[in-house]
Formats: sequence, C-alpha cells, structure tokens
Amino acid sequence: MRILVAGIGNVFFGDDGFGVEVANGLAGSPLPEGVRLGEYGIRGVHLAYELLEGYDVLVLVDAMPMGATPGTVALVEVDPADLEGPATVDAHSMSPASVLAALGRLGGEIGRVVLVACEPSCLDEGIGLSAVVRAAVQPGIEAVRSLVEELVGASGAPIGAKVRV
Repeated sequence: MRILVAGIGNVFFGDDGFGVEVANGLAGSPLPEGVRLGEYGIRGVHLAYELLEGYDVLVLVDAMPMGATPGTVALVEVDPADLEGPATVDAHSMSPASVLAALGRLGGEIGRVVLVACEPSCLDEGIGLSAVVRAAVQPGIEAVRSLVEELVGASGAPIGAKVRV
C-alpha cells in the first residue's frame, strides 16, 4: 500500500497553517514503508502532480471548520467523488477539492482520501497558530501516526463517515 500524508494550508492565515505544522512535526520521525510525507502548504499543483505517482490513500492534514470547539482534531473519511473543484487552477490557492479535480484532469485518480482536520479558532490574516490550535498540533501528529498504522495494517475496511474526536 502506498500512502501520501500531505500537510496543507496557508501559513499566512493563522490557524490555516495547522496542516503545515503537523507535517513539520512528523518530519523528524520514521514512517512505515510505503508512506511518504509532504508539506505542501498552498502548492496544490505540486500535490496533484505528486499524486500522479500512484498512491492508494491520501491523508490530508488541514484546518477545517466543522462547527466543533476550536482545537478539536477529527478524522473524516472523504469521498473524492463528492468533492467538486473549480475548473480553473490557481497554483497559490487550490483547495483539496480543486487538487483532486486537477488530478482527474491530469489522468490520475486516488482511491481513498482521509482528512485529519482541526477546528480553527482564527483564519484571519497573520502568521502563527492560535494557542488552542497550537495545542492541537501534537494530537494531530498522533492522529496521523495512528491512522497510518491502521491503514498499513488494515484489511482495507473503510473508516466510513464516522468522525473521531
């Protein structure tokens, strides 16, 4: 099984940098064979091209408003077919939906997408995570590690639409 763990988000918009921070935190630790880690930030085009290398699972790490308490980390199974991305590509502002749309236009596909999400507190312009989201970085790292271990050892049973908090 080939898994890509991708930290995404814009570090210039406060808590949107959560995925980048988690990816940076994971960078120093070993991951199982077949797992690649990347910090893509806002470079969605690079992520789409990386996915062309052929991965079974994409684990996205990002801030995502879910209506939960700020700092809540959740695991969400995403159906790539449910994501509708814009037809145009802007290399500096591609959402996960537009990355997957670009991947499809490039002739690639991904079978499974799981999002490790954190409820943001502040997405205003500015560098640095809020205190509550900064405190969620370590739980985010642990969630990615647990998910990867589950995926590598799993029989392929879907996580489904459940959310783990």
